[in-house]
Amino acid sequence: MKKIGIFYGTTTGTTREVANLIAKALNVSEEDVKNVKDAAPSEVGDYDMVIFGASTWGDGDLQADMHDFLDGVAAFNLKGKRVALFGCGDETMSDTFCNALEEMYRMLRDTQATFVGQFNADGYHFNESKSLTDDGLMLGLVIDNVNHPELTSERVSEWCRLLN
Repeated sequence: MKKIGIFYGTTTGTTREVANLIAKALNVSEEDVKNVKDAAPSEVGDYDMVIFGASTWGDGDLQADMHDFLDGVAAFNLKGKRVALFGCGDETMSDTFCNALEEMYRMLRDTQATFVGQFNADGYHFNESKSLTDDGLMLGLVIDNVNHPELTSERVSEWCRLLN
């Protein structure tokens, strides 16, 4: 059985809540769900699958704690590891919706990890996102608990089924 670690950066607590929902859906133990401000980048090496989550701030920026953490993770070779991304955003920030996913991806793409978990943004309305692929999917799970909290549980469940 693959060992899964969830690493999240949070400012308001929303990303922590989503990380815990994902952990519950994937049966990940509490000690394997880590706030990056209290974790070392080397801890990523303990897992077969790593899930990174953060929110988008300001003009589409990655949450600060996660940015610093991924600077450290980017130095490692993650070949053989599966990496999935999730992001929290606000669709009213219509030109930068969940851009943090793209920044996490960009910071990790040279690690040789295998990225999994591209997902749709159905139900959200935005003009642009750097996290939208050419295939019309997001680079990972996107959550908007500000405007659409009613979509969160089902989206998390559906995304987690894709990861198994």
